[in-house]
Amino acid sequence: MDIKGRLAVILLVILMLVSLSAAGMGFYLYQKEHAKNIELEEKIEELSTKQKATEAKLLEAENTLSSLEIKFKEASSHISDLTNELSQEKASKAEVVSNLEQIKSDLEQQKGLRLDLENKLNQARDKLRSMRNKLDALESERKNLESKVKDLESNPQGVELGKIVVSPEVITAEPQIKKTSLAKKAKEAVLAEKPIEGKVLVVNKEYNFVVINLGSRDGVGLGQVFSISRGNNYIGDVKIEKLHDSMAAASFLSDEIKDKIKEGDKVVKRAK
Repeated sequence: MDIKGRLAVILLVILMLVSLSAAGMGFYLYQKEHAKNIELEEKIEELSTKQKATEAKLLEAENTLSSLEIKFKEASSHISDLTNELSQEKASKAEVVSNLEQIKSDLEQQKGLRLDLENKLNQARDKLRSMRNKLDALESERKNLESKVKDLESNPQGVELGKIVVSPEVITAEPQIKKTSLAKKAKEAVLAEKPIEGKVLVVNKEYNFVVINLGSRDGVGLGQVFSISRGNNYIGDVKIEKLHDSMAAASFLSDEIKDKIKEGDKVVKRAK
């Protein structure tokens, strides 16, 4: 009995010790698991906080990206506008350069025309000077002839006619003079019947007149009208306004012919 009781007590003690050990181990494991749970909860909370921070940063990044996209679109639009303006500027520059080249070409052409006009003007001046010299010479010759005619009219006996031989021929001198006078008148009548023809020497468009190579000694008179032609083409009429011995100045009877008439054109006196 005593042995069984002791064994029972020992067994009970052992069971109690095992129970206490199991309880201690369970409590230890519980504490350890609880600590792990707390640690995990803290990590979860930390991760949640980090996630929220990351989400906030992501939202901020998305907003920044959206703003950058808007700015990029604005910059692209501005670049497109600048590109168009640059293209327009290039086109305008090319047009200006083209216009400048055209102006330079026109200027060179105008310089050439100016030199040509200056040469023609100098030639016209030289020709006019030569014609004036000829006109002065003809005027001087006319005055000399008029002076000689006056001398003959005032003193016919004072003119030397060579040696005078007294013979029957002297008697026939007066009839011979009459024959000469009649021949001269006949020649003038023939000239009067023959059309007076000449040509244009000078065309002055600024003062609306021409100079022809016909004068008073050709039977031309003031107020007479001459027709101007080139080949078989009739150009127009001019009227004698100023008269010299071998040339005359005539004005245009219509304004349109001054741009058609040229030096060398034929002039013919119109019949009344």
